[in-house]
Amino acid sequence: MNQPSRSKARSAARLAAVQALYQQHMEGTALTRLLDEFHQHRLGRTIDDDDFDDAEYADAEVPFFDDIVRGVDARRDEIDTLLTDKLASGWTIARLDKTMLQVLRAGTYELIARNDVPSAVTINEYVEVAKAFFDDGQAKFVNGILDAVAKGARAS
Repeated sequence: MNQPSRSKARSAARLAAVQALYQQHMEGTALTRLLDEFHQHRLGRTIDDDDFDDAEYADAEVPFFDDIVRGVDARRDEIDTLLTDKLASGWTIARLDKTMLQVLRAGTYELIARNDVPSAVTINEYVEVAKAFFDDGQAKFVNGILDAVAKGARAS
């Protein structure tokens, strides 16, 4: 896979991972069922909806998607502790928007577990994911939190 295609496939995997983690958080979907649903019906599939004119989900790097979703699921307590330590005084994980929480969890997982991806790339990618759901203010929040996590987790 050439670099631009791999980069796009990883970006799509990150966005899909945040969506999957949100679904798991809101519905309590079992991990195996969740991954299967995304593999079978979402990753690279056509969106069958009149509002989207049969648009397609972007092709995602499936092993990368799986690693993020499985990794967040397995290390959720560790990740949430790291995030809690970086939040402003008086803020808790429970106060965060549920989508924002998944963006931060996925980004934190990647920062602590995927040393093959430079910190700056990870942070930038999750800032872009945040922009898919939020305005620039929240995207800057993601940047600040993940930058703080990166400084504690590894050298940038």
